[in-house]
Amino acid sequence: MEHTYQYAWIIPFVPLLVTISIGLGLLLVPTATKNARRMWAFSSVSLLSIVMVFSADLSIQQINGSSIYQYLCSWTINKNFSLEFGHLIDPLTSIMSILITTVGVMVLIYSDNYMSHDQGYLIFFTSMSFSTTSMLGLVTSSNLIQIHIFWELVGMCSYLLIGFWFTRPIAANACQKAFVTNRVGDFGLLLGILGFYWITGSFEFRDLFQILNNLIHNNGVNSLFATLCAFLLFAGAVAKSAQFPLHVWLPDAMEGPTPISALIHAATMVAAGIFLVARLLPILTVIPHIMSLISLIGIITVLLGATLALAQKDIKRSLAYSTMSQLGYIMLAPGIGSYRAALFHLITHAYSKALLFLGSGSIIYLMESIVGYSPDKSQNIVLMGGLTKYVPITKNTFLVGTLSLCGIPPLACFWSKDEILNDSWLYSPIFAIIACSVAGLTAFYMFRIYLLTFEGHLRVQFQNYSGNKNSSFYSISIWGKEGRKLINKSSLFSLINNNEKVYFFSKKLYPIYGNIQNLIQSFSIHSDNKETSIYPHESDNTMLLPLLVLVLFTMFVGFIGIPLDQVGMGFDVLSKWLTPSINFLQSNLNYSVDWYEFVTNAIYSVSISYFGIFIASIFYRSVYSSFQNLELINSFVKMGPKRIFLDRIINGIYSWSYNRGYIDVFYATSLIKNIRGLAELTHFFDKRIIDGITNGVGIASFFVAEGIKYVGSGRISSYLFAYLYFVFLLIFYFLNR
Repeated sequence: MEHTYQYAWIIPFVPLLVTISIGLGLLLVPTATKNARRMWAFSSVSLLSIVMVFSADLSIQQINGSSIYQYLCSWTINKNFSLEFGHLIDPLTSIMSILITTVGVMVLIYSDNYMSHDQGYLIFFTSMSFSTTSMLGLVTSSNLIQIHIFWELVGMCSYLLIGFWFTRPIAANACQKAFVTNRVGDFGLLLGILGFYWITGSFEFRDLFQILNNLIHNNGVNSLFATLCAFLLFAGAVAKSAQFPLHVWLPDAMEGPTPISALIHAATMVAAGIFLVARLLPILTVIPHIMSLISLIGIITVLLGATLALAQKDIKRSLAYSTMSQLGYIMLAPGIGSYRAALFHLITHAYSKALLFLGSGSIIYLMESIVGYSPDKSQNIVLMGGLTKYVPITKNTFLVGTLSLCGIPPLACFWSKDEILNDSWLYSPIFAIIACSVAGLTAFYMFRIYLLTFEGHLRVQFQNYSGNKNSSFYSISIWGKEGRKLINKSSLFSLINNNEKVYFFSKKLYPIYGNIQNLIQSFSIHSDNKETSIYPHESDNTMLLPLLVLVLFTMFVGFIGIPLDQVGMGFDVLSKWLTPSINFLQSNLNYSVDWYEFVTNAIYSVSISYFGIFIASIFYRSVYSSFQNLELINSFVKMGPKRIFLDRIINGIYSWSYNRGYIDVFYATSLIKNIRGLAELTHFFDKRIIDGITNGVGIASFFVAEGIKYVGSGRISSYLFAYLYFVFLLIFYFLNR
């Protein structure tokens, strides 16, 4: 067993082989490497599958009662300073490794077909493998220095992946926004690491925890300074996991390809911040007020993410704000002392959200076959509807993911979310009320996405349909060349009523009722050549297989957290898995549950979720199922002052949600504008004052030299005359004193 742990260092480096091989291949034999690109995809999946099996073996050993294992080797030793690198294997590491590898394998299999048209295919798989390597290196790190190294690598990979389609200005801006926003948190993380090294003299987790704990109990450290350092560490997690107020990069990260969104939102970047909080929880729990801050940031993020998801038209942005809200739940849990529930919901949410994102990719794949490559249209749920008969498998898998995220039993997220809700009642009734209310909002906006996408009638009208199911559409690769089966869109498509401009912040107010006609645009697609007509159809098998596998995880992974030992039906897998970590945290090991209380609270939470589903069905099943309901709705709005007042409230909520709570506008006006003004002032001072003084000295020297040049004529008589002139002036001066 220990022999197996000694070789755990290979976990992050196995996927790196693909990155190195593709890089060398493109450098040395680019043509052969590009021609064998499907081989590289197979290699990526195979190597990550090996890591997945190895991680599963470590997890089984953890469940069977193994303790924490740490392997260190000296990197540098200099008098009082020593730096050791190694790997740490504990339940948190094994859980994160399983999560990263299982989701990663599914995303890579899915990406093989989804990205098959793109000329950046090899670069995509290179970046994905390196991202997986960075995240695995992060979770196996044994000290804060390693954490910081792999933390920065994860950020770099996210920058490359979000800006993968860098020729699109909006994608380039999105990756820059993610990078700059995370710089704020990363700078805080670095300062926090240096601060705790200043306090304890160590980067190693175990030494750091023990020394800090002794110093605090013996009043050997300034509590204000320790609190500041802990806050700076937490700032890194806030940025990486898109917590308020550094969440603004997350929705824009959707400009990357959909498989990247699935990986980032499920198992890599956003999970890194949660992992950091879980890893450093022994530090955070002994410092006053930090746990209260974590819970406060978590509950604010829960509510904000849910409200901002209510009116988004882009299917991926809606899921992004959903991720933000669910990460708020996960951040809330350790803040209220529920370490087990945080990791439990991290697991269940990861599989459910990966399923939803990959399902959205299948939907976008279908919509591109209808409207062509146009993210503003192919990702707009208002332009969808009635897709069930075209993508029945995607529809059913998406429904399972939706129900899970809504907290409907017995799906995965029900068990973990209810555990957080139960623990929040013990911590603060106010937090519990907000968390339960957001459960209803979650059900509302998730079924809004589902109903607008799959129910009702297709809001794209076909003409001259040929019925050729074998036709395929591949969108334009923005890497500069066309896809393998690109159809000439200019001769094939005719878009009608496409006059609405797309702004970063909408300049229009879209009420839910009155301006529905502005939201719904009908497209007429026709072709004179019936052989090139497109038939919307289900995605290929390589895209459907990951969906079906993730459905199984979504349906059954929640059972690992049920305390079956308390009803004589087995044992609590998750608690047994987390035993070493919980012992190390000196927390309550035995997770006990009052089944009567659990069922009572579950009835309340599930009822709230069903109420949210019911409201969504009223609003969106009838409103968007056909255009014939528009007159009925408009007449409903005009009925009396109470209806008008209600409509204004709803429109206000819609405007708040659609415009992202005006937080981006606030940052643009209060921060970016002021920073730009300060930069311009600094530039003026540097150019006019500093450079002006330097240039002035040079110009003055030039004029003095020019004057002296005319004095030096070379005639001795002139020199003698000037000499005698000044001598007589001096004599005259001294004689008259």
